[in-house]
Amino acid sequence: MATSGLRRWIAALGVLAGLGMAAGTTGAEAAEKVRVGFSPEPYAPFWIQDASGQWTGFEVDLIAALFEQMGREYQLVPIAWDGLIPALQEGKIDAIMNSMSATEERKQVVDFSDKYYETTVSFYGRKGEPFEYSEAGLKGKVIAVQTATSQLSWLQQKWGNVVEIKLYDVQDNADADLAAGRVDYGLADTVYTAEGFLKSEVGQDFELKGEPVSDPLIGGDVGAAARKGDPLLGEINAAIKALRENGGYKAINDKYFAFDVYGG
Repeated sequence: MATSGLRRWIAALGVLAGLGMAAGTTGAEAAEKVRVGFSPEPYAPFWIQDASGQWTGFEVDLIAALFEQMGREYQLVPIAWDGLIPALQEGKIDAIMNSMSATEERKQVVDFSDKYYETTVSFYGRKGEPFEYSEAGLKGKVIAVQTATSQLSWLQQKWGNVVEIKLYDVQDNADADLAAGRVDYGLADTVYTAEGFLKSEVGQDFELKGEPVSDPLIGGDVGAAARKGDPLLGEINAAIKALRENGGYKAINDKYFAFDVYGG
């Protein structure tokens, strides 16, 4: 009888322990945050860092609104731009939301959500300087462009044998060399250039050159990236749709732009 009672007591402890482990696992899963990767560099008006080191901007606000809509917690994980996709593939982050266009090349290794804004790319340079978008006009020109970007891939394939390409780890450094006269033109996201660099103090003497470039190689739709088959993208798509319908997207858009950055 004593042995039987002891067995029942041990069994009861085992059940309680099992319940405790299950409860603990469930709690941990519930508290788990989605790790959103971004490159810790200024990219106004999408990413703006204040004097205290805090990030604001269109994408920062949109990320917050999307995850609130999803009822999920998240954390921003800073990673160098050219390391974002490798970090996603290696499981160090769960998503990328950093003005990354959904090019066909990138779609081969990651999946993208529905777009949350749309853009083209543009050349830009000093005001008043002549610009001709042709082989003769671009021949020998030095173009500043950020590494591992869709505009770099396009420039290499379209004009790689005509221009000299100078690569930069962050966009700020490319813009600094343009301002210092060390390159002839910059090539970057049109929205960033027009709404960020050209409106900055250092960008006042510069302008867009020629017409914005739209090309499938560049990929005009910007979305969230995640690992292949990750159901997280379904949640993000639903949240984007909800914010577009309930006015949340427009409120964030109008805080940073005088037009609908979502596009047609």
